[in-house]
Amino acid sequence: MSDDHERDLLLSRLRGQRSHILAQLDGLPDAQLRSAVLPSGWSPLGLVRHLTLSDERYWFEVVMAGGPLDFWPEGHNGDWTVGDHEPSEHVIEAYRTAAATSDALIEATALDTPPASPEPWWQKAGLAFPDLRTVVVHVLVETATHAGHLDAARELIDGTQYLVLD
Repeated sequence: MSDDHERDLLLSRLRGQRSHILAQLDGLPDAQLRSAVLPSGWSPLGLVRHLTLSDERYWFEVVMAGGPLDFWPEGHNGDWTVGDHEPSEHVIEAYRTAAATSDALIEATALDTPPASPEPWWQKAGLAFPDLRTVVVHVLVETATHAGHLDAARELIDGTQYLVLD
């Protein structure tokens, strides 16, 4: 498989999962975007904040591009927190912007490029992210996993089902 073909495949699958996330938010009023329905306490908007900061921005802007982690919020689980004063549309648009930035990096970088800022804790945790390819796969899996979480939350919120079994 050529790098271009592999990159296109990975990007199309990642974009598909991002679209899934956004589709599950579509039509929810602000109160429901901010409400936790599962015992773990996260809200759909908080999940999008997490995907924006912990997945898109951290893995591509920091790990792969070597940028600063100056966007990280303070506090326990700050990457899942959305303030009451923050408009939902801004949180969702930040996700779209981060995804577009990630896509540009993925499109412009060879898949075998090593991270610019590898983390020392990866080895201690038994994790390996030797190149952009493994980082994209990691973010794809994270996004798909959270899309499933959001499916369950959306069904509990208003009955909307992503997967319907007859």
